[in-house]
Formats: sequence, structure tokens, C-alpha cells
Amino acid sequence: MLQSIVIIGAGQAGFQTAASLRQDGFGGSITLIDGEPGMPYQRPPLSKAYLLGKTDVTGLQFRPEKFFADNRIDLVCGNATAIDRTNRRVTVKDTQALPYDHLVLATGAHNRALPVPGADLDGVFGLKNLADADALAARLARARDVIVAGAGFIGLEFAAVAAMKGKRVHVVELADRPMARAVSPETAAFFVDAHRAWGVKLDFGQGLARIEGGADGVSGVELTNGTRLAADLVLFGIGVLPNQSIAAEAGLDIENGIRVDPFLVTSDERISAIGDCAMFPSQHAGAAIRLESVQNAADQGRTVAARLTGKRAPYSAVPWFWTDQGDLKLQMVGLSQGHDAAVRLGDPDARSFSVLLFHRGRLIAVESVNRPGDFMTARKILAGRESPRPEEAAADGFDLRAWMAANN
Repeated sequence: MLQSIVIIGAGQAGFQTAASLRQDGFGGSITLIDGEPGMPYQRPPLSKAYLLGKTDVTGLQFRPEKFFADNRIDLVCGNATAIDRTNRRVTVKDTQALPYDHLVLATGAHNRALPVPGADLDGVFGLKNLADADALAARLARARDVIVAGAGFIGLEFAAVAAMKGKRVHVVELADRPMARAVSPETAAFFVDAHRAWGVKLDFGQGLARIEGGADGVSGVELTNGTRLAADLVLFGIGVLPNQSIAAEAGLDIENGIRVDPFLVTSDERISAIGDCAMFPSQHAGAAIRLESVQNAADQGRTVAARLTGKRAPYSAVPWFWTDQGDLKLQMVGLSQGHDAAVRLGDPDARSFSVLLFHRGRLIAVESVNRPGDFMTARKILAGRESPRPEEAAADGFDLRAWMAANN
């Protein structure tokens, strides 16, 4: 019987595992190792509500300090530096050794570095944690010309915030459209038009060649086509890499993340891995994938907690994602890669529509803009066996909720 569980990482995945273990009746010791000071907190609001002043540090916290005390979840502040699999111990800050019966790796991911000259200048930022957000907010307050490298979720969320604050914002992206890995061309085109309407300039097929500046910080950038732009703040969001070094050094199987089986167990049966750091077999993708989303982190935490308390089941949750940009909420369910047909419901001009994406006649993903009903219905449909066909969805008056009511 397990007596002690140690969790490395206090982000969404790690916190959810600890909370679910207690909810599922685990009575042994739980230790949550947090590499940052303070209470464990949510990351997604950092690029949106936190920068806009709509929430504060307390509002970011998963739970107040009393929750951890009441649930006997021990918080240890410091970086885990080594795993001793033979003796089942985790070393924290090279000094403290924590024994475990089972170890959960929820180590997350880190920003891919910006590989250009000048990336180390004052005024160049990635955005991954609270310290980044605080430094970025202070710089944004006095900035005029803002360059965003990367038109993914983080880059576009920040671009919208900066535009709302009256800054001159220019986004550069190597791909031919924004959010290229995540959304369909139709949805991407809508967001291009929305950002341009907010005053944001966007250049596609372009990257940063160098960042210019000196002792006073960044003063401009040069694009890969030779264009020079003024800048006193540069934010980069060009992807993340899994935090896997501690697992690799411990001899666990690694491949673009920490490899796990359908039950989220690593190559060591005493160690699980979840969240952004885990490479898992997905029944929805038909392959091993690594997902960077709150949903995936939380659901994997629940799955591991259930297994460790006697309810063993493979991880099978339908993936979903969201992003808030300006007055637009984009909610996505399923995985759209490889779709061969698309059907739109609603009206983009009314800023409320959904794009249904199909592969070989089966619904595989839905992208909803300011249309939460479609999103919630799509989650239920994709979790089931039946789905509408493209020709049904394209018929006049088609409604996802009505279809589900008639077919389930």
C-alpha cells in the first residue's frame, strides 16, 4: 500500500493530482514540490487578465494556503535536482532528500529560446511565470512600440492586451497564418482581420533576424527580409520544450517529453508523468503526442490520482483548449490536424460562429468563437461514438445541440 506520494511541479497538473488524491480518499503523505515561491497558481491568466489588472496574485492561486493545510498537502519550495530510483528519493535544492512510494512528474515545459543576436537585451521577454508577467507589465507601461515574435496563443493574447493599452503593436510569424498548429485556415483568417481592426500589424512568413539596442535596452528589430522596425519591448512566444532533464538523468524513457503508457506510467512503474512534459498515446490522435493545455494537465492529474487510489483506467479524455483575445473567446475541442472538410455554423460578421472539421466524413474537431453552446455540445459529441457527417452539418438550419438530442 502506498504511504507517500511526491509530486514534482505545482502547476495545473501537479496541483490537480494532489487535490484529487485527497478527494479520492488517499490517506498517506502528499508532498508537492514547487520551484517558485508563494502559493501554487494558474498560468493562463498571466497573458490576459493579469496584465490587464483584472485579477491579482491572490486571484491566480488555485487555492488559499488553508486548503493545503486542511488537506495535509506539504508544500516544499525549491527545484528538484535529482531522482534516486533505487532508493526512491527525490533531492530538492541538492540538499533535502524526500522519500516516495510513488513519484509524479508534473514538471511542465519551458519557453523555446529566441535564437537571434540581441535576445539578451533588456526589454526582451518570454512569458511563462509570474515573475515574467510582473517584469513585462512594468515594461509595457512605459513602452510605445511593441514587437511580438510568434503568432500563437500567447503572442496574440499579449498583442491584444498591448493594443488595448494603446501601444503600437507589430506581430511577426514565420508561418503563413496565426495559430497554424492549432486552428483551421478559416478561423485563423478571422483572427487576422480582428487583430488588424484593433490596430495590430501582422507580417507572415517573417521572423526576427536580430534585435538591436544597447545599454538602455532594445531599440528596434530587423526582420528576416531586412525590414527594420522600432521597438522598446519585444515579446517572443515561439513554442515550448518539455522539462525532461531530471527524468532523462534518472534513466527514464524520453522522446519529446517523458514517455508514458496509456495509464500515464513511465518506464519505471513507481513513477508517473503528466501534463506538458508527458508524451502519451492518444486515442484521439492515433499516435503518441504531447499536449500543452490546462484540460490535459488537469485530466491527467485526475487519472493518475484515480489509479493510485485503486481505480485504474487508461487516459482517454477529449482534448480541448481556449484562448481569449480582445472581446473574442475561441474554444476548441478535438484535434484538427489532418482534417479534409470544414463546415461553418453561424456568422463571422456577427463575431459568433463555429467551424466543424471532419476527416473521412467523421467530426474530429470544432472551433467556436463566442459560441459556447456549440463548444459544450461538441465536447459531448466527440466523447461519444456517433457524429454528424459533413453533408448533414452543411444543411440549412443545422444545429449541433438539436443533432445531439436526436442522435443520443
